[in-house]
Amino acid sequence: MGALFELLRVCIILVFGGGIGWMIARNLYIMNNADADTMWMGAIAVFLSLFVLYRNKLQFSGWYKGNSKEKLPKAVSFVLILLSFILLITPLLISFVKS
Repeated sequence: MGALFELLRVCIILVFGGGIGWMIARNLYIMNNADADTMWMGAIAVFLSLFVLYRNKLQFSGWYKGNSKEKLPKAVSFVLILLSFILLITPLLISFVKS
């Protein structure tokens, strides 16, 4: 039963956290006249950030009590956060180069 509650918790985190993160990124892109065809990169950046946050912090405070709970290695976390940052700023850079 705990695994089912944890799955529900993950879905809620993705929906609400992803929605709020996407609204912030979208408003940033709109304010800076970013190209609409490149905004999908911001959505991927938000979900990569949520993945790292869940694996490194949030999974330890949930209902699931399995044995396979581990943090991501520091190098993997760094690469994913760096990739997320690059994906987040890429639409802004593309719009800056086009104008």
